[in-house]
Amino acid sequence: MSSSPLSKKRRVSGSETKTGSHCSSSNSVRTELSHTPANGMAKNGNDAEIDEGLYSRQLYVLGHDAMKRMQSSNVLISGLRGLGVEIAKNVILGGVKSVTLHDQGVAEWKDLSSQFYLREEDLGKNRADVSQPRLAELNSYVPVTSYTGALTNEYLTKFQVVVLTNSSLDEQIRMGDFCHSNGIKLIVADTRGLFGQLFCDFGEDMTVFDTNGEQPLSAMISMITKDSAGVVTCLDEARHGFESGDFVTFTEVQGMTELNGCEPIEIKSLGPYTFSICDTSSFSDYVRGGIVTQVKMPKTVAFKSLSSSMAEPEFMLTDFAKFDRPGQLHVGFQALHAFEKKHSRLPKPWSQSDADELMALAEEVNAAQTGSAKQEQLDQAVIKKLSCVAAGDLAPINAFIGGLAAQEVMKWLYFDAVECLSEAEDAVLTEEECAPRNCRYDGQIAVFGSKLQELLAKQRYFLVGAGAIGCELLKNFAMMGLASGEGEVIVTDMDTIEKSNLNRQFLFRPWDVTKMKSETAAAAVKQMNPSVRITGHQNRVGPDTEKVYDDDFFESLHGVANALDNVDARMYMDRRCVYYRKPLLESGTLGTKGNVQVVIPFLTESYSSSQDPPEKSIPICTLKNFPNAIEHTLQWARDEFEGLFKQPAENALQYLTDQKFMERTLKLPGAQPLEVVEAVYKSLVTDYPRSWEDCVAWARNHWQCQYNNNIRQLLHNFPPDQLTSSGAPFWSGPKRCPHPLEFSTNNDLHMDYIMAAANLYAQSYGLPGSTDRSALTKLLQDIKVPEFTPKSGVKIHVSDQELQSANASIDDSRLEELKTQLPSTEASSQFKLCPIDFEKDDDTNFHMDFIVAASNLRAENYDIPPADRHKSKLIAGKIIPAIATTTAAVVGLVCLELLKIVQGHKKLESYKNGFMNLALPFFAFSEPIAAPKHKYYEIDWTLWDRFEVKGIQSNGEEMTLRQFLDYFKNEHKLEITMLSQGVSMLYSFFMPAAKLKERLDLPMTEIVTKVSKKKLGKHVKALVFELCCNDETEEDVEVPYVRYTIR
Repeated sequence: MSSSPLSKKRRVSGSETKTGSHCSSSNSVRTELSHTPANGMAKNGNDAEIDEGLYSRQLYVLGHDAMKRMQSSNVLISGLRGLGVEIAKNVILGGVKSVTLHDQGVAEWKDLSSQFYLREEDLGKNRADVSQPRLAELNSYVPVTSYTGALTNEYLTKFQVVVLTNSSLDEQIRMGDFCHSNGIKLIVADTRGLFGQLFCDFGEDMTVFDTNGEQPLSAMISMITKDSAGVVTCLDEARHGFESGDFVTFTEVQGMTELNGCEPIEIKSLGPYTFSICDTSSFSDYVRGGIVTQVKMPKTVAFKSLSSSMAEPEFMLTDFAKFDRPGQLHVGFQALHAFEKKHSRLPKPWSQSDADELMALAEEVNAAQTGSAKQEQLDQAVIKKLSCVAAGDLAPINAFIGGLAAQEVMKWLYFDAVECLSEAEDAVLTEEECAPRNCRYDGQIAVFGSKLQELLAKQRYFLVGAGAIGCELLKNFAMMGLASGEGEVIVTDMDTIEKSNLNRQFLFRPWDVTKMKSETAAAAVKQMNPSVRITGHQNRVGPDTEKVYDDDFFESLHGVANALDNVDARMYMDRRCVYYRKPLLESGTLGTKGNVQVVIPFLTESYSSSQDPPEKSIPICTLKNFPNAIEHTLQWARDEFEGLFKQPAENALQYLTDQKFMERTLKLPGAQPLEVVEAVYKSLVTDYPRSWEDCVAWARNHWQCQYNNNIRQLLHNFPPDQLTSSGAPFWSGPKRCPHPLEFSTNNDLHMDYIMAAANLYAQSYGLPGSTDRSALTKLLQDIKVPEFTPKSGVKIHVSDQELQSANASIDDSRLEELKTQLPSTEASSQFKLCPIDFEKDDDTNFHMDFIVAASNLRAENYDIPPADRHKSKLIAGKIIPAIATTTAAVVGLVCLELLKIVQGHKKLESYKNGFMNLALPFFAFSEPIAAPKHKYYEIDWTLWDRFEVKGIQSNGEEMTLRQFLDYFKNEHKLEITMLSQGVSMLYSFFMPAAKLKERLDLPMTEIVTKVSKKKLGKHVKALVFELCCNDETEEDVEVPYVRYTIR
């Protein structure tokens, strides 16, 4: 299950971003890392080709240019504890030029709570040396070395980017000043227990090439006025989406041609369909047409050095509920450095005397501040909590800060998750509970004490999906010690590992390709923490696996974590969690955007409580005759693929092997029976190829049909100068006038099409293909293509409404004639039919070759700019762009919610739903929405409530329908008007009397099996009934569902 689309897509538009720092984006930030410092060290990596098989999903997030700039950055990461290894993992997966790991410390017990590449046998060894071979395996294109010497100024000049974790404030300032004056980018990242800090300095003139990471917008024009500020009106099919201050350029404008290909013009938005541009009063008159496209303008951002930024920090706010927190933590972190300098250690976990001393140091630090960093008053509770947990080291916090740091996106950022601590006001842990025990969880015990550790070990969790989010979750589970005792994590995923997964599903290696994801991930995590109990399954979750994931299974769970890539499976798991009343951790990513939703029984709404609007589909007539964008021609090419190489072979196979196929087909509505039988006849008789030559001839004739004949027929029906009934040109606005293509063996695109189509056609009939282009050219010269003359009386539908209202008459005599001419089903052995399933990631199978050629030829028909293979694959393959950094950060937040669930937090405000866009950067945290309340009589209920009805009575007999209806009347004063189970209607007040009489005295389960025509499985302990009810005043009332227990 690859990456998951945002489970709730919220567009973070520019207007909301102004709260963030005016810094950079995924595309940008990763950008100028390549400026060669004065030392000339950076040998540019631009000559290296990008491995699209490995980086494809990330390329769709960053683009080729940003990726090339990344590939010329030598990165130093100092400090290889949990945070350092997290940043190193993300940067190596991202594909920089080289990574050097620096650490002078040795592995200790407390490191193991989050440093996933250290093992117990590594204690006492240098952290960088031990981590190096394990990190190097992540990406064979990135050389990874370790260094254990001192970080002298001379040594730093080898790098374009320096990342400091786990360093003293004096070191940070010394290296910060040196990096700033030498054009080296600096990132300082630190985590202390539940608190995190991030600072970036990318120099005084960093160029940002893309401030939001979104695709450039474009719109079709209907009018442009001549004015001192010309007003452009767009077609009212969709809002233009531009904002004032955006830059645009124009193409295909007729009349006012001065605008075509102009330098980018700044616009002012006047409304959803209009905006103003420059002075157009001297331009020619606008006639019609035109496309306006947004241009991303480079922007220069200046960063201050760490030392000058300390006194006047610019904070990036992550949580509006804590708007004063960054300033407090800015002082608090400086006080921690002072404490450490004085005592050569951090404050002891939950030591009150150390907390008091840190508070006094914080007051001193604050008194010494001169600029805006000075706080009016220090928040004693926060500073003391910082002292209590500072010695801790938590995997989820490292994952979140490490994901952000690797995307290097902001100036100053402080983050905390103190809601993870106990909800009780006066709860204070003792030093004994949190003292180090020389065990691998010391870093976590320092924050939460040993009781939580025991609870975590007993948890049983179900993880659905082992893709990008699944891998990150498993790593954090292992570090936290989830299911490290008598608990268990069950992970299910029916997918195998593909090369394109390796760029972000970091538990997998090149030698794992084609193995099962769930088993490989489970084995990889066991190496990180051998005591974790993980079981891998290969099942899809859904109604067909309810025998496996049955009542006993769900009832034994403590919770569920989704790591899915589609909304349907998410909704299904959500329904199961509501029914079994289990907490659900839901998350998703889309490029640089990510979100986290936590679902808590009896407290919050569920995932399905709110839904995204459905995705817009392309009208059929647009696809068939009037495309105006490359998306339309690509969808058309995908439909061609299914309709030529999959559907016909499937139908013909069914005709040959399934006796009931004909009977089923004849029952289809409208003209479908004739269409299907015609298609089977073509597949098995008229178009049946006997050789490679036949396949080439078929492909050549099909080319002629699609790119010449059909276009000529369309232009015969609607000539270029055709007018509509209102006198407007027919070919205008979204309708682009096409032109036919003439076939030539000298045209590479024409040859690509024939080569791919003929090979796929051969494959679908079990014939051998060929890749010999010169032989193909010879064959094509001998093929006779029949002459075509456009016919009169051919109906072409202009809109989908017209298409729907056209009643197709069915020609019965033709149908009978075809039935007699089809080969007999006994002859099935002589046909070798192989339907072809579309697979986008194999470059040798001709699938993408066909899509790209078919789409770009059609684009040429309609003068639509073509798309390269990379872009075509994204759109036709419906690929979800994905990058390791977003996944790591999102999963860090998920695991903080998990810590709250395990402790049994009861308050809604303790939990946080999160949404982020690392490209802007933008963060929004909010408490989850409470479960909506409903009412009947005086009884309040939510989606978590239900009626519990025991089907088996005390006498051992099962309830009949009559008894069931009476039970609700007597016990709940509700008169049931309708009763259903799934899609089966069991009872309704308007049911015919005879049917009702027959059912009233039957047991409930018998009615269910009778109506649904399905037996109840042995695993079914209870049934769910939905009710419509009236109360005593005959008013219709909304009531919960019924859980009817039968075993």
